[in-house]
Amino acid sequence: MPFAKKTALVYCENQFGLVDGKTASGLVRHSEAYTIVGVIDSTLAGRDAGEELGDHKNGIPIFANLDEALDQLQEVPNCYIYGKAPLDACVSRVERFLILEAMSKGMDIINGLHQFFSEDPEFARMADHHGIQIKDIRKPPQLKDLHIFSGQIARVNVPVIAVLGTDCACGKMTTAVELNQALKRLGIKSVMVATGQTGLMQGAKYGVSMDALVSQFVIGEIENAVVQTFDNEAPDIILVEGQSAVGHPAFMSSLGILKGSMPDGVILQHPPARKFRCDFPHLSMPTLESEIQLIESISQSQVLAITVSHENMSTTETQRVIAEYEDYFQVPTTDVLSDGCQKLIQALGQHFPQLNQKIKQEGLEKVLLLAMG
Repeated sequence: MPFAKKTALVYCENQFGLVDGKTASGLVRHSEAYTIVGVIDSTLAGRDAGEELGDHKNGIPIFANLDEALDQLQEVPNCYIYGKAPLDACVSRVERFLILEAMSKGMDIINGLHQFFSEDPEFARMADHHGIQIKDIRKPPQLKDLHIFSGQIARVNVPVIAVLGTDCACGKMTTAVELNQALKRLGIKSVMVATGQTGLMQGAKYGVSMDALVSQFVIGEIENAVVQTFDNEAPDIILVEGQSAVGHPAFMSSLGILKGSMPDGVILQHPPARKFRCDFPHLSMPTLESEIQLIESISQSQVLAITVSHENMSTTETQRVIAEYEDYFQVPTTDVLSDGCQKLIQALGQHFPQLNQKIKQEGLEKVLLLAMG
């Protein structure tokens, strides 16, 4: 029996399509767990969410508020998702009221903040009164269920690829999701390990929200997620979603990913037009070269390909930068949202012969099936 997705309305007031709205953007682009029926952002009301992200029209409307959404939707959605990821990680008084109102309508609450709604007495009473559930995505596992590094990662004998970046909210997760889907369409058994709240909300079976963990367990939890993926899924390749950046002074997440997953290769995402680190207007962006050197100096991993975010860039500018990067760094470079994942798949095939053989085999089988049809 096919898995029935729950319907969901995503709250992203004033932030849809912006850096702090990355959770909402990710869910609108891809979700295996929810059918997104609308987004709340009064500044963009009446528009199509897909078009607003620069993608194709996807029929997901943007509403001015919760009342408008419930008036226009045919049914009350199953879930109300808090789709913002602000640095302060706390809801405002107005947002509290909206969450309570959503509960009163019978909607489960999906929360990606560090502020755990299930431990809020008022939210807990309202949830109990209306018989709804609160799911705190960033709530870490209980101590007894946490893992420290064990060395079992050495058993993993399929390619593990980390999709890292030079900054926060620069498209790492989007690239990982797009590549995962593209590999699956080729008949490759690719599994993505999520490392943040958005990937987990999208329905990733394996992973953990790294920034919710005590540092003692970060590396072990990433290792365990990769090992569990390998043992349970028999994949052809494992993709590990990146967080932040190795060289970012405010976060340690990508370092934990490099240590815990011990990747066989890295795909590095970069926003060329970004001058300062997001949420830190006094911190200049690093050069792509410095981040590559840092990654390759502190790990045994090699950057196999570069992916760019076309944020604040025209198509012409993006293509010029891609050509410059390929010439200078001598690695395949692409913008997956505009040009797809062909270059990435070719790079993976060149570096991992067993994967290339599987891609060719699956391609040949498809050709034969078409010929027989």
